[in-house]
Amino acid sequence: MLAATHAMAQAVQPTGDGLGKQIQSMSQEGLTTGGTVAAAVMYVLAFVCFIAGVWALWESRNQQTRSPGKIGMGIAGLVLCGLFATGPKWINKAANTASGGQATVGTSAQAYQFTGGN
Repeated sequence: MLAATHAMAQAVQPTGDGLGKQIQSMSQEGLTTGGTVAAAVMYVLAFVCFIAGVWALWESRNQQTRSPGKIGMGIAGLVLCGLFATGPKWINKAANTASGGQATVGTSAQAYQFTGGN
């Protein structure tokens, strides 16, 4: 191994698809997966908050479990439902604002190019 004249990482694929290309592909897949998982989690949380909010509002009208906090809990559940349902759009807008309009964050697969800065 000491006598080798080339790096092992360069010997992976001689057609120009070396280690850098593999790392680029892995990071792209990680970002795509992360965006899809985050969107799915937010939609599930929106559904849970909607069900909890409707249940709390229904319970506030029931004679046996009537309490003043149930109405506030129901309204908070519906507001959180709206925030979680629009979460992916808020993240996309924040990414575009932070990058000067260069970023797109979504649940569809896209190619991401990482550059050295500038």
